[in-house]
Parts: sequence; C-alpha cells; structure tokens
Amino acid sequence: MEFFNQAKAVRLKSLHDRYLAADEDGETVRQSRDGSSGEARWTVEIIPGNNHRIRLKSCYGKYLTASQEPFLLGMAGKKVIQDMPESVNDAAIDWEPRTEGFLVKLKTRSGKFLRANGRMPPWNNSVTHGIAHRNVTQDWLLWEVEVMDILKTNSQDYISPASSSLGLQLYGASPCSNIGSQLVVSFFCGGLTTAREFLLGAV
Repeated sequence: MEFFNQAKAVRLKSLHDRYLAADEDGETVRQSRDGSSGEARWTVEIIPGNNHRIRLKSCYGKYLTASQEPFLLGMAGKKVIQDMPESVNDAAIDWEPRTEGFLVKLKTRSGKFLRANGRMPPWNNSVTHGIAHRNVTQDWLLWEVEVMDILKTNSQDYISPASSSLGLQLYGASPCSNIGSQLVVSFFCGGLTTAREFLLGAV
C-alpha cells in the first residue's frame, strides 16, 4: 500500500514489459508497450475510511473494474474493464495492493488478482482478474508501480504540469493524449520514479 500513499497518478507495468492501458472505446483495458500515452496513466484514489484499498481511474474518467463477465467461455479468468459504478460502494472498483518486494499484486474484494496475460492466443495481452493455476503464471499477477505524480513534496504541495488539468490546457492536450516521456522526466529531474526509487527516496 505504501507505493500508493503519496501517489496522485501511476503507471502499472507488467512483467511482460507492457503497461496497463485504458482503450479509447472507454471500456476495454489492455496491455500496451506505449507508456508515454495518457491511456497508461491511472489516477489513484484512496477509499475514504479504508486506507488499505485504492481505486484507479483512467484518463477517460472511468474506474478499473473487476467485472463478472467471463473472459472466455470455459476459462476461469474474468474481464477487467473501465466502468462507472452505480454506487460509490461498488466493491468491483476496489483494489487492495499486496506488496511483494518492490512489486505489487492488486487484489479484488473477492480474493482474485489483477492479471496481465501473455501475448500468445487466446490471451493476446489481455487483462483479467483471477488466480494463477501454475507456477509459470504466478508472475502474471505482479506489477511494477511507476509514480507519475505525487501529492506533495517535503516542502510544498506538488502537481506535475505534465498531468494536471492546468498543464493539459497549457500544452493543448487532452488527458488521454501522448504525454511524452521527456516532458515527465524533466519534472522529476532526470527520470520517472519507480516504486523502488520512490520508497528509497522516502527513507
């Protein structure tokens, strides 16, 4: 959970070297090699009254949601989508970060995990929630957290112009535009902050 406590926005990178991304159709969630796209940026919301769970909102204004729709008939995994819940208490949009070294697993309230599937059919770099049935797929549940924007620094409140609404207006971009890694890097003095760097810097 410590990876997210001071994070305003993050990218999640699977061990397939692809980023969790929101598709432009406003519903699909997939993996993408393009980490510079705004579609790979997720706004972090800590659930009021429960600091053990988070919600992740896409650049399209919808939440990362563990749906009950099967990914494929006859297979255990279920679809992960972008959605707007009918109730703020909808458990499908709640995720509990579980730290494993410098990586995390994201657990649903039903005990399943956000899973980055492989590139071979029938998975095709899809994203589902479920459990790992074999040792080889255990790594599919692991994500590296890259902090794109932080809530505050040691001296002042901080909002990155690369991701704030003001910055987007100044640069004439929409929240889902290609934000450009060079622009983000410049505001972090030479590099994107990974979860490892973020934690070590806080020590």
